[in-house]
Amino acid sequence: MRYDAPSGIEGFSAALRALYSSRGYSRYRMGKFEEYALYGGNLDFLISDRVITFTDTNGKLMALKPDVTLSIVKHDRDDASGVRKVCYDENVYRVSKGTGSFKEIMQSGLECIGDVDGCLVGEVLTLAAASLVLTGARSALDVSHLGLLSSVVGEITDDGATRSAIIKCVGEKNMHDAAKICREAGASDAAIERLVSVVSARGSAKDVATRLSALDLTEEGRTALCELVEGLSVFEGTELEDMVTVDLSVTADPNYYNGVVFKGFVEGIPESVLSGGQYDRLMEKLGRRSRAVGFAVYIDLLERLISGRPEYDVDVMLVYGEGTSPRELAAKAGEITESGRSVFCCRRADAKIRAGETIEL
Repeated sequence: MRYDAPSGIEGFSAALRALYSSRGYSRYRMGKFEEYALYGGNLDFLISDRVITFTDTNGKLMALKPDVTLSIVKHDRDDASGVRKVCYDENVYRVSKGTGSFKEIMQSGLECIGDVDGCLVGEVLTLAAASLVLTGARSALDVSHLGLLSSVVGEITDDGATRSAIIKCVGEKNMHDAAKICREAGASDAAIERLVSVVSARGSAKDVATRLSALDLTEEGRTALCELVEGLSVFEGTELEDMVTVDLSVTADPNYYNGVVFKGFVEGIPESVLSGGQYDRLMEKLGRRSRAVGFAVYIDLLERLISGRPEYDVDVMLVYGEGTSPRELAAKAGEITESGRSVFCCRRADAKIRAGETIEL
């Protein structure tokens, strides 16, 4: 699977839409705001818990949309027997990681909702990897499975807060504090060693499966490992295979996510530019029977990488003289655009406009 890197943010977004559309994902459009209650009850799910709010004319507290997934789920029909595939490129309003202030940020991504199985998880993983390729930079997709981590942590403690604290430390690659929390919870050295072995597993799906199969995993852990290997089998023998790595330190909030989770990285940007996974638990929390998997591409982080200015502002600068009639100018401009080129008409050449060529009438 080979893609040419598009030019500029708009070109990149259009290329993502074309990629998703090629696999049957229809474009989803939504309003700029929702009732705040949708986000206020799920702040942990959001990238930033700072939400811009205002009071509507009917007295309801509203919020400028800080997230797309929650809005899609809210308005989607709850049908666990079929599958809905949607993609989007929408502006969201939240604190920019770059500036630390509120910003209107373009976010692209897709959601697969309904009767989601291993085949569809594999499809979403493939599209995530292909999305990274479209940046034109060296990229990597790190994939994990929360079931594996949860199975090991579950042997250490059944306290929800303690489990979340351990998983949070794992996601931050802070195994020192993770081990400390485990010891305070009364975990044995063997249980902590097993946790470290699982979290440190990194490599191809086959290599990680071989390494973890030697551990005394629970039935939940073995099932999760099989699901992970199955999902990643879509990359075997493809051009995308080398960019995909199993990294079991990749985590997400277990109150919302389950199953496969993943993050995408590109060279030159020190944080993930894509993240996603299976979020059946969010669906359950919102009273839905459907399963779901999806991901988001954070365009604001990619802006400096892919927003390079094109070589020319316009293909042709068409300079007309005093005696040129509107009809003559329109005919010549039409001739140029019909050839597939863009044209900028002006009475005198403008040095501020970068044109591929200049034609004088």
